[in-house]
Amino acid sequence: MSKFPFEIMFEKQDILERLDISIPWGHYEIRVLSFHLTSFPPGRVVNFHNHSEFEFHFIPRGKGKVILGDQTYPLSEGMLYLTGPGVMHYQEADSEESMDELCLHIDIQKKFREVVDPWEVNEAEESIEKLRNLPLVPAQDYHKAMLCFLEAYSACDGKFSGYYTSIKHLVISILLKTVRTYDTGRITSEAPVRDMLTYRYEYAIQYIEANYSATVTLENVAEKLNISSRQLQRIFSHVNPDRPFSRVLEDTRLQAVCQKLEESSFSIEQIALSEGFTNANYLHTVFRKRLAMTPAKYRNTKQKNHK
Repeated sequence: MSKFPFEIMFEKQDILERLDISIPWGHYEIRVLSFHLTSFPPGRVVNFHNHSEFEFHFIPRGKGKVILGDQTYPLSEGMLYLTGPGVMHYQEADSEESMDELCLHIDIQKKFREVVDPWEVNEAEESIEKLRNLPLVPAQDYHKAMLCFLEAYSACDGKFSGYYTSIKHLVISILLKTVRTYDTGRITSEAPVRDMLTYRYEYAIQYIEANYSATVTLENVAEKLNISSRQLQRIFSHVNPDRPFSRVLEDTRLQAVCQKLEESSFSIEQIALSEGFTNANYLHTVFRKRLAMTPAKYRNTKQKNHK
């Protein structure tokens, strides 16, 4: 018989509830009221009651039943149900078998924020609206929201780096995975889509700026973007026809050379090699063509001006 994976959560049942968890999401604030694993012994009854907030119920082990409104439903391992504000419900464990329940009890309030990602606002609005209208019928935990409870517990108990942030994300995950369980798949808002031409150009520029002192070629940058070198050439031509890939790379290296000439006493040969030029002679050629002077003259001019 395999070990019950949630057993560890009985050791410190209130560990997550000791945290003051408040999560801004879109123009809402989600406050965690309870977040734990509990167990109903055989035959245990929790009589009709309701809450003014949302309560997520998951059954990781055992069986029983729930009455939602005036309908009775059987509960078994792997099921979930949601009770929203004002929903009367009754819970009962099987007469011969205990029933474990993972519970997340949250309060959701409107809270306007001036600076917030509009896509986050759309998703929060849509998800919370769906939450308010979910059917009062248990369902299978198809999206494995239960595992979020165990992950949150482990992160908190182990005091993993960023555990508080992780737990906040996991609370949102439980909410979203519950909504998806009942979702028809139809959504009204789409996630933001990149302008791929701009994205690829900016990525190429960033890669050049980070690696100009090493061997950088059109081919290896294109490979990083998973496109052909011809595609990358076309992207540079489209964004700025006067600055093809080779020109951008040369400009970046020259800028670094100029800075070294001004700020260091390294030899021109050393500077040429350190900034991606094959040798001092090649740097000389490029420098004279682009700046109409030698690297030595540039250094003397700049250092005189700084005195």
